[in-house]
Amino acid sequence: MEPVSYVDVEIQQGIYFLTLNRIEARNALDAKMLAEIEGALDEAEKNQDVKVIVVQGAGGKSFAAGADIKQLQARKPLEALVPGMQGLYKKIENCSKVTIAAVEGYALGGGCELALACDIRIATKNAKFGLPELNLGIIPGAGGTQRLSRIIGKGRALDMILTGKIIDGEEAERIGLVSYYVERDKLKEKIEEVASQVMRKGPVAIQLAKHAVHKGYDLDMETALWIEKLSQAVAFGTEDKQEGTTAFIEKRQAEFQNK
Repeated sequence: MEPVSYVDVEIQQGIYFLTLNRIEARNALDAKMLAEIEGALDEAEKNQDVKVIVVQGAGGKSFAAGADIKQLQARKPLEALVPGMQGLYKKIENCSKVTIAAVEGYALGGGCELALACDIRIATKNAKFGLPELNLGIIPGAGGTQRLSRIIGKGRALDMILTGKIIDGEEAERIGLVSYYVERDKLKEKIEEVASQVMRKGPVAIQLAKHAVHKGYDLDMETALWIEKLSQAVAFGTEDKQEGTTAFIEKRQAEFQNK
């Protein structure tokens, strides 16, 4: 009997769909699922045909309902110092491909932090975001205290973390937690729309832009602008730049090569 997999993967026209499939546990993120997510991410990184990675939850009722509480209860203090979930989410943030979190249902705790680690977030009407860790006597530990405040501001982040309140997709879009808010039946259409826009861009420029944003965000302006300038210098030396500028002048769609 083959072992049950908690992660399903499918590639459609350059989009790598990574689906969390542990419906009976609301897609809770236990050690097995995290290992499978990392394996799928590595696979997508190596595949030159993949331009965009979409992370989603199976079942429609939960994106990911956070860490497995039984496993969490058994953890010892020093275990919090290993990379674990925080390390995986950093890997997602640094991924060379564009990552999209498509959120239906609950994205709580580690599930919310997973969405925060992605480049772009799309939420449906039934999406529920929250960081309720303080109810368990712990704090968000997979990047939530840092990424949430950087995305929606320190005041709103503190409010969500300290009260443990849960917000819906519409509220998440209003405060900037997600980029797009759609009806459930429009989610796939929006994913394809956003992914197609990304896939028309220069692949090297995508990597450089992500790097410049992430690495420059917490630096002083002069240093961050220097990172931007160096990144642009690299872009100027690529075939992508030649193709992109030539296509613009010739009034045609650029045809970038897979990298």
